[in-house]
Amino acid sequence: MDDKLPGTLPGSRRPGRGPRQAQEIYRATLELLGGGGYDALTVEAVAARSGVNKTTIYRWWPDKDALLGAAIVQSSLLRFDVPDTGTLRGDLSGLVHRLVGLMTGEATSGVVVAALAAVAGRPSLAWLAREFVTDRLAGERAVFDRAVERGELSGSVDPALVLDLLAGAVWSRVMLRQAPVPDDFADEVVKVVLEGCAVRA
Repeated sequence: MDDKLPGTLPGSRRPGRGPRQAQEIYRATLELLGGGGYDALTVEAVAARSGVNKTTIYRWWPDKDALLGAAIVQSSLLRFDVPDTGTLRGDLSGLVHRLVGLMTGEATSGVVVAALAAVAGRPSLAWLAREFVTDRLAGERAVFDRAVERGELSGSVDPALVLDLLAGAVWSRVMLRQAPVPDDFADEVVKVVLEGCAVRA
């Protein structure tokens, strides 16, 4: 009996055959994307690299855009656990640390750059960026809900805006400036952001 992955993506018929096989397909998809960019990514190449029959892949994802969307959103390669340190500052610092790792890691940095390049150059893939951000924000929302309950954060603060500020700082440092990321970078970025949105007496 096949275990099914949760959720469907635009253009996909079904989310995947099962966690084990789907992750192999996703990993092959992202490795090909990171190695040669969007144009080098084909369903045939994914099938060869993953060892899964091409017809099986097409049964679940009708084209490479649907497959790419599923891989970016659901692959374990681009996922990280949402921290729960007991404080908003600690949770956000943990998220920034994980994001830095995603953008600088040997196995993930090339994939991140190639995925963003693919989305930026193709308006038809705009849904992919929205799906990815929506999926991540849904998981990270708990950080803000807990902070509001503890009285650390105003309920009027937009979590998406805070995450944009944090992610933007990481993106600017790593991708645009290509500057070293010191060990205290996450703590410093979070400190600056929280000074503007923390609950004040």
